Amino acid sequence: MLLYVTVGTNDLERAGAFYDPVVATLGFRRQRWDETEIGYGADGDVRVRFWVVTPFNREPATCGNGVSIALVAETRSAVDAFHAVALASGGTDEGAPGLRPFHAHFYGAWVRDLDGNKIAAVCERPE
Repeated sequence: MLLYVTVGTNDLERAGAFYDPVVATLGFRRQRWDETEIGYGADGDVRVRFWVVTPFNREPATCGNGVSIALVAETRSAVDAFHAVALASGGTDEGAPGLRPFHAHFYGAWVRDLDGNKIAAVCERPE
């Protein structure tokens, strides 16, 4: 259903330094970038689907209350690594790794990036 998602930043260089190691824990890497945006995806993906951008309207980036973006994790250990690297990179905890009541195998972790955007990693596979 979703073509791509974006999160805003007020400091693209700082955001890239945060996201490069964090999304690498999930098998994604920086695929495209310029002075206004950084795009992340998996090798072989036909489209960059996660973007960190400076707002097009040149207004300050803000995070939305109630907004959360979940990235796919292939394993629960990848969720654990995502959370640990995000915190080590300056992010804040919004939900430690663990099973959630959404269904029997929903294992996720939530963090806020350096601009306050809420990002999750979720594995829905049994281990």
